[in-house]
Amino acid sequence: MTKQPTFFLSHGGGPWPWMDGEFRQAHAQLEASLRALPASLPERPRAILMVSAHWEEAAFTVMTSPRPGMLYDYGGFPPHTYEVVYPAPGDPALAERVAALIEAAGLPAARDARRGFDHGAFCTLAPMVPEADIPVVQLSLRRGLDPAEHLAVGRALAPLRDDGVLILGSGFSFHNLGLMFNGRGKAPSIAFDAWLQAALPDPEGRAGRLEAWAQAPAARQAHAREEHLLPLMVAAGAAEGEAASCSYHETDYLGGLTASSFRFG
Repeated sequence: MTKQPTFFLSHGGGPWPWMDGEFRQAHAQLEASLRALPASLPERPRAILMVSAHWEEAAFTVMTSPRPGMLYDYGGFPPHTYEVVYPAPGDPALAERVAALIEAAGLPAARDARRGFDHGAFCTLAPMVPEADIPVVQLSLRRGLDPAEHLAVGRALAPLRDDGVLILGSGFSFHNLGLMFNGRGKAPSIAFDAWLQAALPDPEGRAGRLEAWAQAPAARQAHAREEHLLPLMVAAGAAEGEAASCSYHETDYLGGLTASSFRFG
C-alpha cells in the first residue's frame, strides 16, 4: 500500500452537513475542501483513524465497536439533527493495533466498546466519505492536554500510514466560543492563523514550535482551552520530518473568522 498523509481538519460548527440556509452556506468553503480531500490521496484508505477534539479520557482511548453508534454532543440545533446517522463500520482489529502501538510507546491506552461517533468525527466524515463505506476507528485525546504527549502519540501511530490508514485530527484552528459570534474573534483568528501558516510547513523544529504553541500571537484568544488544537499535534507527530501545506483556508468563516486545515506528508 502507498503511504497515506495525515490531516488536521477544522470541522465546523455542530451538525452543519445536515442543515440548510445561512448556517450551511457559512460552511461552503469548508465543505468543498472536505469533498475534495479523497481525490488528493495517493489511494483509497483501507481505514480511517479519527482523533476528535470532542473526546477526552484519562488515557488515550480507542473505540473498539464493530458498529459504532452516534453521540449527539451539541445543543440548540433542529430536532432532525439528533436523528442523523453516519453508519461507517468500526474496525476492532485496527483498534487493538492502535492501542498496542500506544502502549509500546510507553503511553497509557484504554479501550471503549460503547462509545459512538461524536460530531467532530461524523460532521467531518460525511462530506468526505458520504457512502460511509470506509471503516473508522476513533481515538480520544488525553486529559491534561499536554502537547508533547499528543505529538508523541502521533509518532507512535505513524506506522499505520504505511498500511493504508488515513490519520485525521479533527478540531478547529480557532475555537473560542466567547469571541466566535460577536466579531471580536476576527483579529485573533488572523494573528493565530498567520502563526500556523508560518510554523507548520517546515518540519525542522516544528515539534518544538507546537509544544510552545501558547506563546504564539493571540494563542489564548484563539484557544482559551486547547482541546480543538490538540488533534493537530497528533497529525503532526504522525508525519514528523515531512512537509506540511494548507489544505483549506478562508477569511470569512461565520462572518469574519480566519480558519484553516493542514495536510502533512
